[in-house]
Amino acid sequence: MAVHNFVGDAFRGATWVALHNGGGVGWGEVINGGFGLVLDGSEEAGQRAKIMLNWDVSNGVARRCWSGNANAYDTIQRTMEDQCQLRVTMPNPVQDDQILDRVLQG
Repeated sequence: MAVHNFVGDAFRGATWVALHNGGGVGWGEVINGGFGLVLDGSEEAGQRAKIMLNWDVSNGVARRCWSGNANAYDTIQRTMEDQCQLRVTMPNPVQDDQILDRVLQG
């Protein structure tokens, strides 16, 4: 997800992006992505902020949706209705709550 966010932010107008070690977890254990965005009051900066921040936030909400967060699921559904260009692959809910336990037990 860090690489996905890094590239998406870069293509959508972030002033700078970073892909780096996920400090605090252990060197080489995780990757983090970050961005910077200069907001100078210009119309161009405002447009880039709108596009890039919508992408960045929606990407985070989608990730939480995929992990099973019901509020994120509802939020990303509403966001896709409001933003017709946003397409998120929605997870399929597990019908059998015991399936994971059975799989992990072998």
